[in-house]
Amino acid sequence: MKKAVQQIMLGTVTGSEAQARETLQRIKAAGYDGLEVNRFMIHPSSLMVRLMTRAAGMPTGKGGNLDWHTLLKESGLAVVSLHTDLGSLEREPDAVAEEARSFGTYKLVITGMYRFDYSDEASVRELAKRLNKAGETLKASGLSLLYHNHNVELLQVKPRLRAYDVLLSDTDPELVSFEFDSYWFTDGGADAKAWMRKLGNRMKLWHVTDRGSRQNGPSMTPILKADSMELGTGNMDLDGLREIALSNGIEAVVLESHKNWIDKDPVKSLELSAKWLNERF
Repeated sequence: MKKAVQQIMLGTVTGSEAQARETLQRIKAAGYDGLEVNRFMIHPSSLMVRLMTRAAGMPTGKGGNLDWHTLLKESGLAVVSLHTDLGSLEREPDAVAEEARSFGTYKLVITGMYRFDYSDEASVRELAKRLNKAGETLKASGLSLLYHNHNVELLQVKPRLRAYDVLLSDTDPELVSFEFDSYWFTDGGADAKAWMRKLGNRMKLWHVTDRGSRQNGPSMTPILKADSMELGTGNMDLDGLREIALSNGIEAVVLESHKNWIDKDPVKSLELSAKWLNERF
């Protein structure tokens, strides 16, 4: 069982070779085994990607100019999977597959669709067909395709049928597996444990973060703003989720917390989360 960090957390702390080397050394020292790499962070990214990630509070930074193969080899961290987008995988499957192999991973993860209507049943069923086709192409090359959820997949395409239901039913288990993000389904008001049980052994990777509020003391209103938190500091039933993830046979657990880091420091944040992970994995 590998413990890994999602690269999206590291945009502000990998601005140079020296800074990236120090960051990766601290990740390794904290007890993590690997990194989950994003294609848009290991290559110079487009203006659109830079603007979108900055707006989300997790800028890509200048890491796209670094030699990630050398940095990871020096750090001793493995690559558990490579995140990409479906369009790139459809346009240049051989190049994307070769890049995954160059990092020593056989898992490629689709991170969800942008500017896509998850409330339209026909569109979601067509997406499932595209995932099947991409998965078939990768399987022929000895690689596997996973789909990573956010909260938009909880939209209903018709009464009592959600987009994620369609993706589960219409994708071929031999061609498409899943990286389940329990934070985003919890954020969307869903029972993450029930969905994890439904996924069963199709759930190959677990994206994990905690959820709660940092506010202390008197509040102006009785409503607290929730955000991602370091593992064990929020309100999610992480131990219950962990039991199901292990019973599903996951191959790695991947930490991905979002901008709400303790002291605004992503490395300090992942080091704190490592304490929970190291006790349980």
